[in-house]
Amino acid sequence: MPVEIEGLLKRFWEGDRVALSRIISLVENGHPSSLFVLDTLYQHTGKALRVGVTGPPGAGKSTLVDHLACQMRANAHKVGIVAVDPTSPFSGGALLGDRVRMTSVNLDEGVFIRSMASRGSPGGVAWKTLEVCEVLDAFGVDRIIVETVGVGQGELEIAEEAHSTVVVLVPESGDSVQAMKAGLMEIGDIFVINKSDREGADVAKRMLDSALELKPVKNGWRPPVLSTVALEGKGVEELHRKIEEHLKLLVTSGNIEHRRRECIKAKIVDILKNRIIEFAWEHNKLNRLIDAEVVSVTAGSSTPYKSAESLLREIGQ
Repeated sequence: MPVEIEGLLKRFWEGDRVALSRIISLVENGHPSSLFVLDTLYQHTGKALRVGVTGPPGAGKSTLVDHLACQMRANAHKVGIVAVDPTSPFSGGALLGDRVRMTSVNLDEGVFIRSMASRGSPGGVAWKTLEVCEVLDAFGVDRIIVETVGVGQGELEIAEEAHSTVVVLVPESGDSVQAMKAGLMEIGDIFVINKSDREGADVAKRMLDSALELKPVKNGWRPPVLSTVALEGKGVEELHRKIEEHLKLLVTSGNIEHRRRECIKAKIVDILKNRIIEFAWEHNKLNRLIDAEVVSVTAGSSTPYKSAESLLREIGQ
């Protein structure tokens, strides 16, 4: 183990937030030492509960997360916030738009906020989000809020990474049919009509309630629809109470262990896929083989499907 990594981990175990930030950067950027670090930290994970906050852009997710973190701190929880921002077209990093809105907890030593660039991820969360959550878990955080980038109709990945998923909508988000089209009706454990002081909020709430009545009760939980005004902090206390109720139900029913196993399985498969591709590319000169198959398909002597099978056989040798 490199001396600098050993020193970084020592400071990490001592509760150094700078060391935490540096380790997250190593993980996010895929540094060669990141796999060793993640492997070292993993045995200290599994204690934090993750809450996903998703919904369309402009729904007020960041402001809601800010007040939600305050509620968690009032209940003596140590909070980590992973805010997935759009990628900067210049630096490739996060634009930090979410972080500047979280003014209530920005200076709280019991809250750690990390903005991550989506880097083209289609599911509203960054590719390395789960690993960053693991680092925060090992650091001693017991509540992690993951706020998605707000891509509208592609945020289903958050349901795989969070224990409890909060879907934030506004009166102008459209009717319940549009919400179902977006897939949000399937992933939400709790629904929030934010900016509920606006016209149409009561109608939107009733329509969501009606749509959710058709949804089967899952593991003894029927998703509630709450009203909030995040800018004023209204309704956030009730939202926090519902989140804790849902998390408690997951723990007492044993369902949280099932989710953990499914998450571990998905993670192993994901690592395996990436390693197989890297191995094939490096040791079998896959790029050259693909180029040769492209020539064959273009010449009409093969098809993309036959070429893929041929490459699989070549890799397997």
